[in-house]
Amino acid sequence: MTRIETTTAGSLPRTEALIAANAARTFAEDGFTLQSTPEFDALVAEATRDVVERQRAAGITQPGDGEFGKAMSNAVDYGAWWTYSFQRTSGLELTGKDIFSQEPVRSEPGNVRLTTFPDRRDWTAFAEAYQDPESGISVGKNATAFPATTGPITYTGQEAIAADTRNLAAALQPGERGFLTAIAPGSAARIENEFYGSEQEHIDAWAAALREEYRAVTDAGLILQLDDPSLAENWDQINPEPSVADYLAFTQIRIDAINQAIEGLPKEQIRLHLCWGSWHGPHTTDIELKHILKTVLGAKVGQISFEAANARHEHEWAVWEDQKDLIPDDLILVPGVVGHSTNLVEHPDLVAQRIERFAKIVGPERVIAATDCGLGGRVHPQIAWAKLEALGEGARRVRV
Repeated sequence: MTRIETTTAGSLPRTEALIAANAARTFAEDGFTLQSTPEFDALVAEATRDVVERQRAAGITQPGDGEFGKAMSNAVDYGAWWTYSFQRTSGLELTGKDIFSQEPVRSEPGNVRLTTFPDRRDWTAFAEAYQDPESGISVGKNATAFPATTGPITYTGQEAIAADTRNLAAALQPGERGFLTAIAPGSAARIENEFYGSEQEHIDAWAAALREEYRAVTDAGLILQLDDPSLAENWDQINPEPSVADYLAFTQIRIDAINQAIEGLPKEQIRLHLCWGSWHGPHTTDIELKHILKTVLGAKVGQISFEAANARHEHEWAVWEDQKDLIPDDLILVPGVVGHSTNLVEHPDLVAQRIERFAKIVGPERVIAATDCGLGGRVHPQIAWAKLEALGEGARRVRV
């Protein structure tokens, strides 16, 4: 019987000390770059060791650093996976224009454009719920403001990514494989662009810059997880709803950017994370997986992580079965089998059932069980760790 490997989608609850330390950091003159100190760096290294050990104890066989190198200064923060990139690139500036405050944008056939976050179709369809502070939909508060691109994008995060790889490597046991997350070009390029002549040029610039971060992770012998919710989530940020054909053409640009950025890197060390956005909204305007799976599978990666546990997308395990002929023979599936969108802790038998669905499609040796999205900043720490324990136990109960 094959042992099912387990992992997470990245973000895990930060300790109170780490949140407080991030909140106490000062900004550079640009107003969004956080300053570090040797004491802070030492705290992150110690916290990383602890979170890896805690994952191991919960039954996670491929641990990550919990994204502890990505700043969260509040217990609830859905954007740390993205805002960290502002700390590691030049060419950005606070202009007062961002995806939350810009004027809404309208698309038309053959000319798909992203609108603002408040103008997302799910957000407008359920405006009362999204605007009600007691509805449970809050996305928290980010550690930094969102800048705009006002100059050439270049990578400046060499010291930061070196610290991330060093901290995780030091926490791993001999023979243990860990992973680090990094934002994909298409998601990174969703900030306001005031410099490049086209969206394509903006995405290409991010791809060229982020490639340095990607290489640093794979060179360290770690798994690189590319976080790209834009592949599915962008559908809801296009107003009015586009045709599927127009959306696929729009998305192909982002797949091409991934392939450009990872060209020459070891495929078996690269995982793509696909999701529909981790906020606790209705998600009635999510695009169905069946429409995008073929396009997404064009990414030249060795693993694909995706939501398969939440109420909006769990049923789509059948899409993988129906379209299994599209799945490359060497692709490892990393389905989410415990969720970030509910406080209910999944029963280990349910976790095992979810895993078995995918094991029957591609074989148990090509399945790594995971969380839907990051748990850190989205559910209470006590609940998050109970979910990871359920994940570990569920994987042990698999019978295939």
